Amino acid sequence: MYYFTKTLKNITFYEAIEKVTHDLKSEGFGVLTTIDLKSTFKNKLDVDFYNYTILGACNPQFAYKALTAEDKIGTMLPCNVIVQEKEFGKIEISAVNPIASMQAVKNKSLSTIAINVSNKLKKVIDNL
Repeated sequence: MYYFTKTLKNITFYEAIEKVTHDLKSEGFGVLTTIDLKSTFKNKLDVDFYNYTILGACNPQFAYKALTAEDKIGTMLPCNVIVQEKEFGKIEISAVNPIASMQAVKNKSLSTIAINVSNKLKKVIDNL
């Protein structure tokens, strides 16, 4: 599976973004980018879309290790976490599984880094 996911209820979309951002921080991640696709699609395409936000999460320690092992790995950074609300009151939060994405890179030193980052992201999703 290329992602980890969990569905939350009894929480608003924006509360879910705050919660996952807080939980990412507790695992050493900061959110570098926030992309609000609902707003972007409305502004650029004049179409209505459901609440969908992409959070670009980065753990600087692991990002540094990955970049020193493979300088082009930045094309796969940051780790994306999505928060979406297809149905009112049903918030789905998903995070990329770095192990799956790193399989495309033939660099054995990235395997340990990918496992560590994957474990941290899975922990965030599991603890929501």
